[in-house]
Amino acid sequence: MAEVQLKNIKKIYPHAPGEGKKKKKKAAEEEKKINLQVTDEGVVAVQAFNLDIADKEFIVLVGPSGCGKSTTLRMVAGLEEITDGELYIDGKLMNDVAPKDRDIAMVFQSYALYPHMTVRENMEFPLRLRKMSAAEIKERVDHAAETLGITQYLDRKPKALSGGQRQRVAIGRAIVREPKVLLMDEPLSNLDAKLRNQMRAEIIKLRKQINTTFIYVTHDQVEAMTLGDRIVIMRDGYIQQIGTPQEVFNHPKNLFVAGFIGTPQMNFFPNAKLLREGGAYSVELLGHKIALTDAQNAALAAKDVGETDIIAGVRPVHMTIGGEGIEATVDVSEMMGSELHLHMSAGGQDVVAVVPTTALEGGTVESGNAVKFNFQPSLLHIFDAKTEENLL
Repeated sequence: MAEVQLKNIKKIYPHAPGEGKKKKKKAAEEEKKINLQVTDEGVVAVQAFNLDIADKEFIVLVGPSGCGKSTTLRMVAGLEEITDGELYIDGKLMNDVAPKDRDIAMVFQSYALYPHMTVRENMEFPLRLRKMSAAEIKERVDHAAETLGITQYLDRKPKALSGGQRQRVAIGRAIVREPKVLLMDEPLSNLDAKLRNQMRAEIIKLRKQINTTFIYVTHDQVEAMTLGDRIVIMRDGYIQQIGTPQEVFNHPKNLFVAGFIGTPQMNFFPNAKLLREGGAYSVELLGHKIALTDAQNAALAAKDVGETDIIAGVRPVHMTIGGEGIEATVDVSEMMGSELHLHMSAGGQDVVAVVPTTALEGGTVESGNAVKFNFQPSLLHIFDAKTEENLL
């Protein structure tokens, strides 16, 4: 069993001695720059973080740089002190337990391999510290190397390996310990796009072969969507939403999540209005009125939402081109093989549509062409203009 519980975790980085008084006047300016709460105690990097991770679950912490995801991971590892809150692993309070006694392993972004040791020696090192027998060490290292496809590199030193091979060794060194929890801090960010794709597939295979709980940190939402059982989306030290990849894609909790998850980013129409006539709701955007579905009407009526200013959102992949719809002019047409990415201007704002080339006459649309775009009302997202919360 390797359940992990984080209860109301908080992390404050204190000011340097005397710094608090000197910078008190600049606190507001500093807060705007870094988007984190600045108090007399210091900068609040993580706040009100609550998460229950099930045994053998693969959890991904994702968000922009500086959102607190790596700090949270380091607190689980014991590399950062927890300012407030409680961390439990297998029901045991871990706040004051040394990192070496937490039965966790961590894979770093920079690989952190010993350059003077061979691959085998790097992988053996944590087991030698535990004073395991030579036979058991060899068995574990050989099994991990075979699992990761690095058996032929066991006698090489790290400098003779590619980036992807080094990362496999770093993962191998972690899994030979058979930890209860495996922590991974942006392990693929130093690799090129092709290697990242390969390593993502390797991690998915690895996850099926070893019985451990994964906590994975990334700023790449593609990694988050493909790897995680659940995704924890963070911003400015706070959790914005927790859910499966499909849940956060189809039902983003707020405007930030909607814009962060999905490539290309969701199209937003900031000057839209939610109308209510005779108990039926509709959305007015770019001069067009769109009647909502029965399910959307029921959801809005249940919350007794009145007429209000909204920000409407539609994902580019949910756009269709041709027929009736909203008029637009194509600014840029990007051929992406089987898909066409159309960057358009409509009503003074930018709109992106991703359409299959098979759905277009001639398979393409030239820049400067006038087109009409449309979408199913059921795929429309409605956000309150003031709170930015999803109203559906």
